[in-house]
Amino acid sequence: MTQQPKAIEVKSVSKSFGAYQALKSVSFDIGSNEFFTMLGPSGCGKTTLLRMLAGFESPDTGSILLNGKEVVAIPPHKRRVNTVFQSYALFPHMTLEQNVAYGLENLSWDKARIKSRVGEMLERVHMGAMAKRKPAQLSGGQRQRIALARALAPEPEVLLLDEPLSALDLKLRQAMRDELRTLQRDTGITFVFVTHDQEEALDMSDRIAVLGGGEVQQIGTPTEIYEEPVNRFVADFVGETNFLEVEVLETAAGEATVRTPFGLSITVPATGPTARGRATLSVRPEKINLGNQAQGAADGVTFEGRITNKNYMGGYTHYTLDVAGTELRASRRNASREGDTIPLGAKVPVGFVVASARVLTA
Repeated sequence: MTQQPKAIEVKSVSKSFGAYQALKSVSFDIGSNEFFTMLGPSGCGKTTLLRMLAGFESPDTGSILLNGKEVVAIPPHKRRVNTVFQSYALFPHMTLEQNVAYGLENLSWDKARIKSRVGEMLERVHMGAMAKRKPAQLSGGQRQRIALARALAPEPEVLLLDEPLSALDLKLRQAMRDELRTLQRDTGITFVFVTHDQEEALDMSDRIAVLGGGEVQQIGTPTEIYEEPVNRFVADFVGETNFLEVEVLETAAGEATVRTPFGLSITVPATGPTARGRATLSVRPEKINLGNQAQGAADGVTFEGRITNKNYMGGYTHYTLDVAGTELRASRRNASREGDTIPLGAKVPVGFVVASARVLTA
């Protein structure tokens, strides 16, 4: 199997601001033509990393390579890297076509080539008919499209996106996700996207790096990050989950036999070396089955719970259950118009497939 070329290599990068250490020996690679997302809460180091890739910050230690070339000492304007900011950063006194042309003029492209490229990019982001307008005449989504066109026009090797959708309303964010993914596939440019929104990351990314406390907690595909979190931080930050305090009875390669708070002993996958004693079991709410769905799975466990709360959310109903004094949350898809009809206070069979649970490291 041919190894994918590396667009970016981050090697043992650390950065401190006074007494605060923003990054702690971070290392990862980003493949050429990859949509790579850095996901994490505020203060995790993702924006600092993005600024280093752009050249606006320098690491205290470590190195950063762009297509195999060390770039730490290269200033931002000499890197083939462009950035789309949350604030769009458009020039208000210029028309849209002048905004897109600005970077090309600085690169000394000839006029005919600039005119052709500007027209191409405006059409690509569906803004060709508005070329003579100014940014103040646009909606937030339209300004975002122009910021993308301007950043992509010089044909950068890497496009950095610093939470570019956070200022948009929900419907527009969802539409822009599709447009960003299509742009990335069509242009073949490596996209590095920074966000704190787990749904954005899962929806658009080829791979995700989850950052926390200045360190990379996990790197993987969206499916790997969601279905196989390596520790409690990742399981807690990406989506919702039930955390159950369990007792580890036995361990084997990749598995642990645990006793649950409601008395069942089960053997489940483990995310790392697990010692006997107390541990945490993670089970996603949508993996919890209720009623008839909970019974009959050969590789599952079934017990009884009581519905203590329910929230109808259109496509899903979210339940809170009391299982022998332990609270569990479950999500059930509403396949019919009537939605889910399990009443409050009902006692129902509850179950899950053991392979969908995880014993987590700290």
